[in-house]
Amino acid sequence: MAQLWGGRFIKETAQEVFDFNESLSFDKRLMPQDIAGSIAHVKMLSKQSVISQQEAELIIKGLEMIESDAAHDQLDFDCGFEDVHSMVEALLIERVGDTGKKLHTGRSRNDQVALDMRLYTREHIDLTREQLFNLLAQILDLMKSHIETVMPGFTHLQKAQPVTLAHHLGAYFEMFRRDRERMGDIRQRMNLSPLGAGALAGTTYPLDREYTAELLGFDGVMTNSMDAVSDRDYLIEYLDALAITMMHLSRFCEELIMWNSDEYRFIEMDDRYSTGSSIMPQKKNPDVAELIRGKCGRVYGALTALLTTMKALPLAYNKDMQEDKEGSFMAMDTVSVCLPLFTGMLATAKFNSDKMRLSASRGFTNATDAADYLVKKGVYFRDAHRIVGELVLYCIDQGKGLEELTLDEFKTFSDVIENDIFEAIDLDTCVRERKTIGAPGAEAMNRAIASYEEYMKEEV
Repeated sequence: MAQLWGGRFIKETAQEVFDFNESLSFDKRLMPQDIAGSIAHVKMLSKQSVISQQEAELIIKGLEMIESDAAHDQLDFDCGFEDVHSMVEALLIERVGDTGKKLHTGRSRNDQVALDMRLYTREHIDLTREQLFNLLAQILDLMKSHIETVMPGFTHLQKAQPVTLAHHLGAYFEMFRRDRERMGDIRQRMNLSPLGAGALAGTTYPLDREYTAELLGFDGVMTNSMDAVSDRDYLIEYLDALAITMMHLSRFCEELIMWNSDEYRFIEMDDRYSTGSSIMPQKKNPDVAELIRGKCGRVYGALTALLTTMKALPLAYNKDMQEDKEGSFMAMDTVSVCLPLFTGMLATAKFNSDKMRLSASRGFTNATDAADYLVKKGVYFRDAHRIVGELVLYCIDQGKGLEELTLDEFKTFSDVIENDIFEAIDLDTCVRERKTIGAPGAEAMNRAIASYEEYMKEEV
């Protein structure tokens, strides 16, 4: 058991307690952030004449050697250290001698771990935003190709009104854009340095916290040392944003799974993103979409776990906060795998425009347009609604669609109906005439796509 404390103790830590307490097995991924924070801290100590420039240079050289060894898998992480912070400091002392013992001057593991996790989360937010950008680009490409692809829109999983595939995909563009912007908001809010807060009450050393914050790319420092070491709001916010992103992926996957079924046949998943059956040779299963849908629960669980961990903690640092890592790492890993997989799956899927249009022609998706037609002829909307409802009931009994009725049949229900009814309830007309902001008509969709393209240019 390798620990950097123990002077106050006369008994060895029980092995089972050490095993229960250790975090190196999972916080070892924080080594790059721990070393970056340590280098910034040492530079500041030298600048403030707390240690000499020569000592700082020696320590930094040792830290860089450790970082290089870690990058080349030349470190033994089964070495009995309590956590990554202890391991780095012990390796440093081993390599540069007693000078390495000055590394921790003016610093606590409390502000150290707060810094490491904040740096790691910030980097991961940048990765998530990049992956979301790639997904948005793919969705936008599909939208441009399917402005005229008519399909049914649904409410309650019942066919409602005709839309286009571009319009349907646009809803997901909006969702994932909000996700990406949400990540950006969190990054901006969290980009303050806790380094220099000490255990909870700062330090008597003349630290320049603004300097280390600048070196580490922060916008400033956290202004209350107790909050600096005990805050995990940024991580909860990020997990919440990841959970929402996974919820959006799960919704999209659910639709793709349905559309891929024989009952819909709106799309066909590419072989590279499908699997087969061990017994049924005809099967081509959308397992990637199903697994992404299923993994949503993991991220929800990580968010709920951290909220529960933090809900009753008194100030300032408590060991409970060590529980912020494993679930968070798992959630981040899950999303970082799911986003590019989903993007690839979507990019390779084949959309069946003919099947979509055929489906839109069934289920009376043009009924609302028939009612609007009557209103334009002077019929009150509520009366028009009733008339078209009766027309639909008649069509169901006759096994016809509205567009299959004769003019004489239409006139049985309202004498204001003329031959122009057929143009009014044509699917292309139904879609084309919806021109308001956010509607599926080509005019509105082209405006939306232009705004999305502008957004993507600004974000490059």
